[in-house]
Amino acid sequence: MSDVTTTMLRAEGFTCPSCVSKIEKRVGRMPGVSDVTVHFNTSRIEVDHDPEVAGTDAIIDEIAKAGYVAKASAF
Repeated sequence: MSDVTTTMLRAEGFTCPSCVSKIEKRVGRMPGVSDVTVHFNTSRIEVDHDPEVAGTDAIIDEIAKAGYVAKASAF
């Protein structure tokens, strides 16, 4: 990966800790993603990724495929 950036997303629809692993596994398998951390208590998702390979919109789409709504966040 050439340029790694950290993107913070805010997610909706978390109901249990198993949601965390579902999102981490799905997003973590994406090309260009080096790390994913889902914070269940705050509904935050931190993604370290190469924006040239895995853009924010693609990550949000992948989270949607897992059944959750996510948006870019300023925090």
